[in-house]
Amino acid sequence: MLLGKIVKNLDFLEVKGALDLEINSICYDSRKANGNCLYVPLEGNNCNGHDYIKEAVACGAVAVLSSVREIGENFDNTTFVYVKNTRKALAFVSANFFCHPADRLKVIGITGTKGKTTAASMVASILNQSQIKTAVVGTIGVISSNGNVVKLNNTTPESYELQKYMRQMLNENYECVILEISSLGIKHHRTDAIEFDIGCFTNFSRDHIGQGEHKDMKEYLACKAMLFSACKTGIFNIDDNDVKKVYESSTCEKIKFGFSKHADFIASNLSLITKPDCLGTKFELCGQRKMIIDVAVPGSFSVYNALLAISTCCKFNDRRITDKNIKIGLKKAKTKGRVEVIDTPFDYSLIIDFAHNAVSMKNILKTLRKYTKNQLIIMFGSGGERSKTRRYDMGKIAGKLSDFVVITSDNPRSEPPLDIIDDIKSSIAEIDANYAVFPDRKDAIRYCMNIAKKGDIVILAGKGHEDYQFTSKGKEHFDEREVIASFIKEFSKNQFISKNSRD
Repeated sequence: MLLGKIVKNLDFLEVKGALDLEINSICYDSRKANGNCLYVPLEGNNCNGHDYIKEAVACGAVAVLSSVREIGENFDNTTFVYVKNTRKALAFVSANFFCHPADRLKVIGITGTKGKTTAASMVASILNQSQIKTAVVGTIGVISSNGNVVKLNNTTPESYELQKYMRQMLNENYECVILEISSLGIKHHRTDAIEFDIGCFTNFSRDHIGQGEHKDMKEYLACKAMLFSACKTGIFNIDDNDVKKVYESSTCEKIKFGFSKHADFIASNLSLITKPDCLGTKFELCGQRKMIIDVAVPGSFSVYNALLAISTCCKFNDRRITDKNIKIGLKKAKTKGRVEVIDTPFDYSLIIDFAHNAVSMKNILKTLRKYTKNQLIIMFGSGGERSKTRRYDMGKIAGKLSDFVVITSDNPRSEPPLDIIDDIKSSIAEIDANYAVFPDRKDAIRYCMNIAKKGDIVILAGKGHEDYQFTSKGKEHFDEREVIASFIKEFSKNQFISKNSRD
């Protein structure tokens, strides 16, 4: 494609060089530059892509999109297109390069502090059950309609990747794509150049405040709210006060869901589904649609996610989305690492969850407390090179709301794991809670499985869908499901099942 067509309608400041160049690819990493590519340097927290323009040109870049005028080098045979913001520009040139695939797909964006991944999984399950071929792009990766996963580095990938994946989906006859929209994805313009058919807001609470993220809660909420100036229809959790503020200020078509009688899709009459291998929720749906719903995920937050999914799918006004397909889709919807009940031969429930801050930990512990009269055991750690406040807060919540705490490692990075554990211990000691320490996460899992008794619930918190551990040695493979499977074999062989105690 000619460079002139790629930068068409781009709000650029100046062009130096020819626009009739044939461009074969776009890259924003100088190490991936090749012949006849357009290099778009991005400014990050730790480095600036503009410092690597020379390397990109040496590798074959024939054009550069730049926000810096004084490069300090002479590039006579390279075209420079100057813009105010290269991240924003990357979104629009990528959309041009891939011929605006979002215009021919039904695009759903889901934002919120918690629940994005589970809600996206529920929407996709209903749509695919209704024979509407749908993919998800988010925390777990790019999930195709048959369940195959391509892993990503970010919940919302860079705009070039987003456009590339949507073009691939269009080529493979997908009708719909669901994008998990992080606040940083919006802040960094990754979703610019996309007009969303539907935008959804799950909930809002404190998170992502600090260096390299958001300066305060006001900015965090403002970034979330920007999705609803780029969508045709907004779907809102009306029970959340902060979400309600965004609902009231948005000018798109609006749909409300929640337990409130003022919602368009209302949940009522909740009851629990309790089995060792299945913890779920049943509720009555009323308002614009009426039916009884079973969700194979415990807690009221799963009901909110189900309401979001139903509201979104009903907005399609597609005859293929029947009550039967909605019910089946929600029953089948499962999200890796989100209150994931592991199938074991034991008479206690073993759950893997991504809870990695105080808010999410509080939610899961308060929810699962309702599902057992026996012991609620939680294993967790806290990330290295991250806020120490998070460690203290998680320790306090775990100590107050569980019966037994197992402290371990969770992505310690270059920080000594025992230092992190000591921080957590100090907060737990304040409330005199029962706990054990196993710095090796594998040993911690073994201990949890050894001490659990009939009717107990064991939560392995923090890793969720992740199959790795960041240590001082770098990124190492670590999948809790594999660890559990190996212990099941070991315990069965040695007849340890449910015979051990905490005494």
